[in-house]
Amino acid sequence: MTVHKETAEKAKEKVRQVLEKKVEKDKYLHNAFLLVHSDILGIHWNFACGMSGTENKVPTTIEHTYHIASIGKTFTSVLIGMLYEKGLIDYNDPIENYLPVDIMENLHVYNGKAYSDEILIRHLLNHTSGIPDYFSEKPKRGERILDLILTEPSHFWTPQETIQWAKDNLEAHFPPSKGFYYSDTGYQLLGLIIENITEKKLHDVLHTYIFHPLGLKHSYQLFYSNPQEKSPFPIANIYVGAHDVTTYRSLSVDWAGGGIISTTEDLFLFIKALVTQTLIKGKTFNKMKDWAKFGRGIYYGYGLMYFKFREVFFLLSDKLDMWGNSGSIGSYMYYCPRLDVYIIGNFNQMKYGKKHVRFIIRVLNILSKL
Repeated sequence: MTVHKETAEKAKEKVRQVLEKKVEKDKYLHNAFLLVHSDILGIHWNFACGMSGTENKVPTTIEHTYHIASIGKTFTSVLIGMLYEKGLIDYNDPIENYLPVDIMENLHVYNGKAYSDEILIRHLLNHTSGIPDYFSEKPKRGERILDLILTEPSHFWTPQETIQWAKDNLEAHFPPSKGFYYSDTGYQLLGLIIENITEKKLHDVLHTYIFHPLGLKHSYQLFYSNPQEKSPFPIANIYVGAHDVTTYRSLSVDWAGGGIISTTEDLFLFIKALVTQTLIKGKTFNKMKDWAKFGRGIYYGYGLMYFKFREVFFLLSDKLDMWGNSGSIGSYMYYCPRLDVYIIGNFNQMKYGKKHVRFIIRVLNILSKL
C-alpha cells in the first residue's frame, strides 16, 4: 500500500515543519534529528535541523553522529540475547555466577538484609532488581553524579567506579523481583557480565556481534572504540539545560547503559534487524518482552520500552502503540507495528527526556492519516 506521491510529500513537509518549529521555538534546543520509515507506506524520510560544532556554527546534517543515551541498553540486552542463543547464559542465572566477589559484596542490601545472591540476569534487564540508579539518584550527602558531570568535566568514570559509587552512596529499593526501579547500575553490571562471558571488552563485542554484521559503519562506543568509517562531521552537540557538555570526559559515566555514538540510519538498521529477526530469533525476542510496569501506559522489558498510549490518554488510538527505547537526552528509537512505522531521532537535550514522547505522538498522528 504505497501512498500517493503527492499525499506523501504533503505529509513529509508537515513533519519537517513540526520538527523545525520545535527547534526554532525552544531556546534549549540547538539541533534535532528525525528518521521516519515505513515499508507499507513506501516512505523513508531523514531530517536534521539546527546547528552543531564549535560555537554552533555548523548546520546539523543527517550524517552527523550523536549520543544515543539509554537506547544503548537495547544493544546490551540484545548482546545478552545472543549469548543466550549460544547457550552461554540463561535469563534465570544468578548474576553472582559471572561477577567478581568485590563487585557482589554489599551490592544489594535492603532493610539490613543482603539480597545480592538472589539477583538474576532478568532482574537487571527489566529493572526489577531493586538496585539503585547511580546516574540520577541523589545521595543523602553530596552531589548526584548528574551534577558531578558538570562540576568535574574532566573526570573519567569506569563502570566499576559507578557501581562502587552506588554502593557507597545509595540504598536498595526493594528485594529482587518485588518492584520496578529504573537502574543504570544494573546495565553497568550487565556490561561486565558480557565481558566475563566473552573474555572480550564490551566495545569489541558490540563491533563483532552487532555493528559489523549489520553494517553500522558510523557506530562505536565513546572513549573506547572507533567507527568503521569516520564521519566528516563532529558529534552533534549535547546539552544539559544551558550547558554544552559535548567534550566532557565525564560523559564516560555512561557505558553499557548508553555510551554509544551512532546515526539515525544506523539505528534504523539496528531496530529493523530486531523486527525482521536478523540478529536474534523470534523466541528470544519474545523473552525480551518480559514487561514490568514503568509508569502509566509504559512498560519495560529487556532493554525495551513499550507504550500503550490509550492507558496514558483514552482519546489516543492504540494504533500508535510502539516499542523500542528512549534516552534521557530526548533520543528515541521505536517501531509502531500497527502502522508499520519506524521513528528514530534525538533532541540532544536532557530537558527532552520525557518531552520527546509528545513529539513522537504528533508525528505518528500525521502518519496515521496517510
